[in-house]
Amino acid sequence: MYWDNFIKQALEEDIRDGDHTSHSCIRPDAKGKAHLLIKDSGILAGVELAQKIFYQLDPAIRFHLIIADGAQVKPGEIAFELSGNAHAILTGERLALNCMQRMSGIATLTHEYVKRVEGFPARILDTRKTTPLFRAAEKLAVRIGGGHNHRFGLFDMILIKDNHIDYAGGIVAAISATRKYLVKNKLELRVEIEARNLEEVELVLKTGGVDRIMLDNFSLEDTRKAVQLINKRVETEASGGVQLETVRSIAATGVDFISVGALTHSYKSLDLSLKAM
Repeated sequence: MYWDNFIKQALEEDIRDGDHTSHSCIRPDAKGKAHLLIKDSGILAGVELAQKIFYQLDPAIRFHLIIADGAQVKPGEIAFELSGNAHAILTGERLALNCMQRMSGIATLTHEYVKRVEGFPARILDTRKTTPLFRAAEKLAVRIGGGHNHRFGLFDMILIKDNHIDYAGGIVAAISATRKYLVKNKLELRVEIEARNLEEVELVLKTGGVDRIMLDNFSLEDTRKAVQLINKRVETEASGGVQLETVRSIAATGVDFISVGALTHSYKSLDLSLKAM
């Protein structure tokens, strides 16, 4: 249902009162064939979503899958072939490409991060630094690339960050109010809190009541000290300015998770094209 609604809204944004280019020069009953040409190297993502897009435009369209989501691809390969109503193919072309190019870019970058931390237990996480109304697709792309999802939104986990701490009156006050809120509202949500230095880590541990501590913009030395101090009592997450060049060193500190905003805001889209056959 989610994807059906997303596709409907995206098509409405693009079509409005009609695909006038197709209507003006192509017969309504014209048939066509096309294939998805890969023009870049990377991890393919969004094939299943593209299939849903074309099926919503024309349930009778024939979609022949050749390369599935998650596959390593290179220029010249064909991901899928289409045959059916030419209007449906042309109307869905840009929406399918927009989704696939972006999702493949995210999956490719995620795969690079995951490869960099091989041999360490740290898992690569995304963040909420996503495109409004395209978040589900972006987070799906992270999973396709071998990463893991952090919370989806504000509703499915409590993440007490620096501004929350300051507005609440400090770490102890923020955690205490959170625990009371969960009990009062009969909610079972995991609780994570951000720490800005080792002193705050010690205060969080002394206070208790959280499941994970986010080590925000810690140096490698302080990250290592924090992991030793926490000693598996709660989960640890390194965050802030993580790059491909630094992620392996961060993983070597022993943290459980490394969150990377760049996965969904600084990727390079994969070059793909839908070509008539």
